[in-house]
Amino acid sequence: MTRDIIVRECQGLDDFHRCVELQREIWGEADLEVEPATMFVVAAHTGGEVLGAFDGDRLVGYTLAVVGLRDRVAYLHSHMAGVHREYRDRGVGRMLKLFQRRQALGRGIRLIQWTFDPLEVRNGHFNLNRLGAICREYHANLYGVTTSPLHRGLATDRLLVEWHLDSARVVAAIENLVKDPVEAPAVIELPAELERWQREGSREVGVVQARVREEFTRWFAKGYAAVALRPGPENRAYLLAPWSDF
Repeated sequence: MTRDIIVRECQGLDDFHRCVELQREIWGEADLEVEPATMFVVAAHTGGEVLGAFDGDRLVGYTLAVVGLRDRVAYLHSHMAGVHREYRDRGVGRMLKLFQRRQALGRGIRLIQWTFDPLEVRNGHFNLNRLGAICREYHANLYGVTTSPLHRGLATDRLLVEWHLDSARVVAAIENLVKDPVEAPAVIELPAELERWQREGSREVGVVQARVREEFTRWFAKGYAAVALRPGPENRAYLLAPWSDF
């Protein structure tokens, strides 16, 4: 499905403007997630990474990462990533992340971080199960309440993803050696109706968000990490274990 798609570094203003246009196609003109071309220039010229997935000459996906510093060690913060709707579920996002990993390791960078909404179950599965990342921090309303239709008027709660690039669990995940998880010392359950409530704009989504926020905060304070997402839809849950085990 992805044999004709090439991932490479984006270089120059033409590529960066194409990333901006792709953002508009994915999220819309009015969405606050759209970053200007200048942000891509800054990232590319200060040690970050701007990567594109190309089908021939067409840009169909991208990632934008900036440099961070944690405990005096440099890492990448993957600020944005997107794939055109016509190319979703074809492995393009995974191609971008694996290329990002190879590039980072080649520069001696061993950690990439990013954030995602814990109520977006597909993202949770991709980040934890498919990439082997973990989460140990929950940030309530990280970006504030926005007018973006993506945020549905809710607080922008986010899990912080830690992708330890050369860890055993990451290597196992990207080599497809890990079975779908089913058990863990702690779980945070997600209702089967979640996606329907999200589509309908139901108040129940806010109720779920408040409960999930409280449970993640409590378990993280005890030294646990989110390490997987149990597939469902009937029994979906985030699975947690003491982070010292990983």
